[in-house]
This record gives sequence, C-alpha cells and structure tokens, in this order.
Amino acid sequence: MMAEPYRAHTYRPGGGMRKFGNGEKVKPASIWHMLSRIFEHARVQWKLLIVAILCIIAISLLEFTIPQLTRYTIDVLIPGKHYNQLAGLGAGIMGAALLLGILNYLSASTTASLGQRVIYDLRNDLYRHINRLDLGFFDRNRTGDLMSRVTSDVGVLQQLISSTMIQLVTDLFTFSAITVYMLFLDWRLTVLLLATFPLMVMTTRLFGKRMRSSFRTVQESVAEVSDHLQNTLSGIRLIKSFATESLESERFARHSKRNMEANIRVTKLRAMYEPVIDLLNYLGLAIVLVFGAWLTMKGYLSVGTVVAVIAYLRLLQNPIRRFSRIINTIQQSAAAYERISEIMNTKPEIIDAPDAISLPRIQGQVEFHDVSFRYSGSGDKAVLERFNLTLEAGKVTALVGSSGSGKTTIAHLIARFYEPQAGEITIDGYPLRQVSLASLRERLGIVSQDIILFNGSVRDNISYGKQDATEAELMAAARAANAHDFIEAFPDGYDTAIGERGVKLSGGQKQRISIARVILKNPELIILDEATASLDTESEHLIQEALGKLLRGRTCLVIAHRLSTIQQADNIHVLEHGSIVESGTHEQLLRLDGRYRELYELQFPQAEGE
Repeated sequence: MMAEPYRAHTYRPGGGMRKFGNGEKVKPASIWHMLSRIFEHARVQWKLLIVAILCIIAISLLEFTIPQLTRYTIDVLIPGKHYNQLAGLGAGIMGAALLLGILNYLSASTTASLGQRVIYDLRNDLYRHINRLDLGFFDRNRTGDLMSRVTSDVGVLQQLISSTMIQLVTDLFTFSAITVYMLFLDWRLTVLLLATFPLMVMTTRLFGKRMRSSFRTVQESVAEVSDHLQNTLSGIRLIKSFATESLESERFARHSKRNMEANIRVTKLRAMYEPVIDLLNYLGLAIVLVFGAWLTMKGYLSVGTVVAVIAYLRLLQNPIRRFSRIINTIQQSAAAYERISEIMNTKPEIIDAPDAISLPRIQGQVEFHDVSFRYSGSGDKAVLERFNLTLEAGKVTALVGSSGSGKTTIAHLIARFYEPQAGEITIDGYPLRQVSLASLRERLGIVSQDIILFNGSVRDNISYGKQDATEAELMAAARAANAHDFIEAFPDGYDTAIGERGVKLSGGQKQRISIARVILKNPELIILDEATASLDTESEHLIQEALGKLLRGRTCLVIAHRLSTIQQADNIHVLEHGSIVESGTHEQLLRLDGRYRELYELQFPQAEGE
C-alpha cells in the first residue's frame, strides 16, 4: 500500500523536532551541517577556493609580521640607535600595508564570486527539487511560503557565503597561529588571557540559541508576508470587485507587524550580547596589562615583547569582536538553512520504480482494477473504494455526476498526480507504477477548465509542450483549435504578449490556445476536465469543433457537468460517491430513467414533455 499524500504542519520557532512535508519528524540542522553542505557546493569551484585560501594564509602571515616589526623597533632599533634602518622599517610597514590591501581586495572579490556561484547552485538545486515533488506537497503547502524559501531564505545564505564565512575562516587561522606563537612567547600570560575565552564561548552559545529561534520567527513572518502578497496580487480583481482593499491592508499590516516584532526581539538580543563580549575583551586586556607589566618589572619580558603581546591580543580579540557582530548573520543563516533543508529533505511520494520502463506509443486502453484512494486529511472517507473502470482504446468515455463524486480524482490518478492506496491502474496492460513518469505524461494531453497560461507570448504558450515545433506545426495546431484567426488579428500576431495567466484574452480564446498546445503535443490519450464549463454558446461551439479534430482516433476521458457536451460519447458512466451507478450511451441512459435522466432533465427541463 502506498503512503498517503503529504501532510502540512505549522512550525513553531525554537528547538526540538519539527514536522514538514510528509509528516516525518525533522531534526533542526546544526550550524556545522550547514557549513559542511555549503563547502560541498564551494569545492566544485576549487580554483576560486584555492585563491581564497591562499589569500587568507597570506593575510594572516602579514598581520602576524607587523607586531614583530613593532617589537624589533622598541627592543633593537631604539636602544641601539640604528638610524640607518629606520627608512627600511618605514618602507617595510608601508609595503606590508599595500600588500594587505591587494590581498584583501583579491580575497573579497574572490569570495564574492565564489559565494554567488554557490548560491546559484543551491537555488537551482532547491528549485529542481521542488519541481520533483508531487502535487500532494503543493496541496498542503502555501505558495508564498515556498517562494520565500527559494528567494528570501537563499538570499540570507548569500550574506553568509559572500563575506562572513571567509572572514570566519581567516579569523580562525589567524587566531590559531597567534595562540601557538604566544604560548611559545610566554605561556603564563597566554594561559591567563585564554581563560576569558570559555566565558565568551558560553555567552555566544547562550545568545546564539535564542537568536536562532528569533530569526526562525523572522523568516516565517517574511514567508507570511510573501504568501499574503501572492494571494492578494493574483486576486486583485476579486479584491476590487468586493471593495475590500482596506480589509486586505489590515491583514497585511498584521503580518508586517509580526515581522517587525520579531526583528525587534533579535535587535534587543544582539544589543545585550555585544556589550557582554566587549566586557570580556576588556577583561583580557586588563590581564595582559597588569600581569605583563609585572613580568616586565621583574625582568622576565622586554617592553617590546609586552607591546607585541598587546598587539597580538587585539588580533586575537578582533575575531571574537567580529564574531559577536556577525553572530546574527550566522544564526539567521542557520534558521534560513533549516527552512531550505526541510524542503531538500522532503522526498517525493510518487517516483519512478527502480525497474521502471519507458512507455512506448500506446493505443490508450486504461483500466482501473479495484482501486481505492483517499486524500490525506480526509479521515476514513475514501474518494474511491475498490473502483473498476475501463476506457476503451480509441473511444470517448465520459464521466458525469455530482460534485465530489470522484471524477477529477480519476483523471489525476491516470496522470499519476496522486497514487492510489490500493489496486492497480494500467495503460495497454502496463501498470502505471512500472512506467516512468516522464514517458507516461508524454502520452497524455490535459485540457481543463482551470486554464494555465504563462506570462509570455501566444507562441510561447502554444509551443510549451513542444519547444522545437516549427512555425508550420505551430500554425497548424492553432488552426485545428480554431485559434489562428483571432491570433492573427492581434497587432503582433503570435508574438503578442498575453499577460499574467492570459489576462488579456477572453475565456474562449484562452481555452482555444490551451487546446492548440495539446494538439501540438500530439498525445495518444486526452483528458478533458470541464473544458467547456464556463464558456458562452459561441465559444463552446468553436471549441467543440476544435475538440472534434483533437479527439479523432484517440482515447479520450471527458469529465463534464454540461451533458450537451458528451451526448456523442461512446460510453458514459454516472458516478455517485466514488462508485459507478449507471453506464451506457446517451440514449441508453435516458431510457433507464435513472440518475442520468434526472441530471438531464435538470439541465433541459423542456425534455420532460417529450
């Protein structure tokens, strides 16, 4: 038995296990896991990575060398009055500064380029993975939230990769090198200095967990804003028709307020964290000054050594100080990475079997064998229960019945948008689970009432299913769909932009373009799901004429409420509550005087007197 479609869950900020996608528990990703995943993407760009690492090493060595020049000046040049070396000393410092500037430029430009490439790969991987997920996932998750994960969350990671991550690596290398040297220089002073670092680590962990939780709330509130925008902008005509602009503005303000409050909480945490780190840094400075002065007075250290130690102390503390300032970026990135990982770790329920074959050209005989199906979240209520149906090859089979009787579900199961929990569906004897999804859907053409057109030209939309179509093929498909004449009447013909979801076209024009798209694809099996339900009489006549050309010699499943559209069907099945209650031709079903006759008389009252 196949698993049920996805269950969606609302996340709460904070630690613990979360649920996402198919309902499995997902453990929050660690920062180290995030960094290792980023490095996997970064190492593909190994040339840029090597340049960045070499720059880091060179910068660290130069920063290590400059305090040594200060120490040499105080302990050697000044006491020995070596005037002849002063010019060389100044040139050395300026040369080191110039080289540092060049290396910092190379490091910044290289890491920025590396970061952009990593983000490019990560965003593409995320988008490809979302496209592979089945419809159950999209039924249970908000479009705006998914958009926010691909755009906003990946954008947050870009800040980390482009500058913060390399800065952390540089600081870690510098910190390690200087610590080793200072232990060699004077282990007592170094141990006392390092005693403050465990306090910094504990403080960072304490504040880091709270910041990460708060940033999670920030990212979720951004997703809510994005989701609200997507819903309202796509439904702007409905909003204006009901004059609910004020209502939607208030709703948007509530979502924005949550985002504002979450950002304020993060700011307050950061405002508390940075002064604590600065206090611990000054504690380290006090230890070095007091104990270093005492060692110098005792003759254990020279003045130059103490000055060098103070310079190295600043180099040691700079990474901590910088880390305290970028901890918000790290924790924000960790929260964003969690949201990205939740999608990347979600596995599609409907996938190709390991031994799946490519479906060859078919006659189109479709059979349902004891199929049972229920949608996730519907409890024990099954849409179909031990359902059997045959679509004869080369013939038109129609399904009629009340809303919710399972008609559209049958179409979705044939396309494998969903998987039945029991039973089997075959095409020409091939079980659907044993053929690849791509080859199955290549054989299908779907025309539905909910017409999907993309914001582009007429040409782009007709050729969507066959990108390499010639101009002649394109126009032939448009003529067959009775669309060529109105397309040619447009100022730019086939290159006319149709607007978002075809807003510049009438309902009939949109439907004929969608039919032309299917005709150009030339599939063997056609599914018409309420294809003419919302059209006027003239448009319906033109589309019925186009469909007659499309269906010639093909297997077709027609789902319809308008019985006038299916009177010529070879077989008509009447569904009620997921079961077939009547079957036959139009004339046979009328003679039965059953449910079909009842539906017919509701639509054509004058037929009662016949």
